[in-house]
Amino acid sequence: MDWQLSDDAQPASRVPASRLLDGGLGAPGDPTPVPVTGAWRPGDDPGDRQFARIGDLDTEAGASIADAVVAYETWGTLNAARDNAVLVLHALTGDSHVCGAAGPGHATAGWWEEVVGPGLAIDTDRHFVVAPNMLGGCQGSTGPASLGADGIELGSRFPRVTVRDQVEAQRRLADRLGVARWHAVVGGSMGGMHALEWAVTHPDRVAATALLASNAATSADQIAQNTLQIEAVTSDPGWLGGDFYDLPGHAGPARGLALARRMAMLGYRSQQELNERFQRSWQSSVDPLAGGRFQVESYLDVHGNRFTRRFDAGSYVRLVDAMTTHDVGRGRGGVEAALERITSPALVVGISSDRLFPVADQQRLAAGIATSVSGAEPIVLESGFGHDAFLIESARVRDLLATLIH
Repeated sequence: MDWQLSDDAQPASRVPASRLLDGGLGAPGDPTPVPVTGAWRPGDDPGDRQFARIGDLDTEAGASIADAVVAYETWGTLNAARDNAVLVLHALTGDSHVCGAAGPGHATAGWWEEVVGPGLAIDTDRHFVVAPNMLGGCQGSTGPASLGADGIELGSRFPRVTVRDQVEAQRRLADRLGVARWHAVVGGSMGGMHALEWAVTHPDRVAATALLASNAATSADQIAQNTLQIEAVTSDPGWLGGDFYDLPGHAGPARGLALARRMAMLGYRSQQELNERFQRSWQSSVDPLAGGRFQVESYLDVHGNRFTRRFDAGSYVRLVDAMTTHDVGRGRGGVEAALERITSPALVVGISSDRLFPVADQQRLAAGIATSVSGAEPIVLESGFGHDAFLIESARVRDLLATLIH
């Protein structure tokens, strides 16, 4: 887990601006101030990242991204037949560091360490595993924090992108890697949106698909939640229309970004878990009526404030917006018609306590995909951890993936 400062357990609104982003990414008490964005920047240690230039990319909305770059990581070796490549797609605030130790360029260890690696379900001894950072993100692929040709961060000049645009960037990466057909495409949450788009747009290039805790089209309820998170960021006085990158760290939109993250956490974890874990316990045994706080409040604040050190507000707005506009049926006659395009075996997994992407979303997927390996009903992972169970219940997810990826 990320380390935390004493101020992290306080609402960002209570932390003095001069201390809001004190401390570096290396260790507690590091006096190096964190910049206005937590994005990876050219000149930072690349760690295990590699970079592919994919040319100019025209977006669905009619804009163009000049000289786009995809940052990615790989494990294993592409075989002579070029048929052992597995594409692993991260969630909204994830990145390409699927497995591997923390170190220079990677503040934390891989987020799926117990699923991807030697001898595991996604076996790096047998498979060539590719994990890209999504377009619009902040870990090396072109996004709002990237520099334009004028040497200034793109900021508000970075256009809206869709899941389909992001998959097009991944398709170009595949071409540059010499991968004509993926042995499997695997994604959870927003990564599952990408995996689905791959299976529908390029059915001839996908031999198997795993869709974990994801959906076919964003619902009104999900759009509403996304809208509030975006507004939390853009209402921050430090947002400046998205062109905040030349501000000192304490003047940027960190408070808004921290608030958006706290909102999102309520969708990532279940009501059951929060109630059982925190109940009505007080933080530091101080009665809230006497100026104290409930433990669950501090929990949300820790996650929100830490998040500002590893993510970028501009990327958050663009990526949440991409989730909002997700609809695999757009321009294809609707969701059901789009799902009929899928020809490869598909593993559809829901989580019993997921309140962000409820099981009804996966039921729609399984019912519409003729090649669903579980038939017209998804496999439901019984877990109290909510949406994040696909990250937390590693052993059970590993077992499920092992039935699909051979």
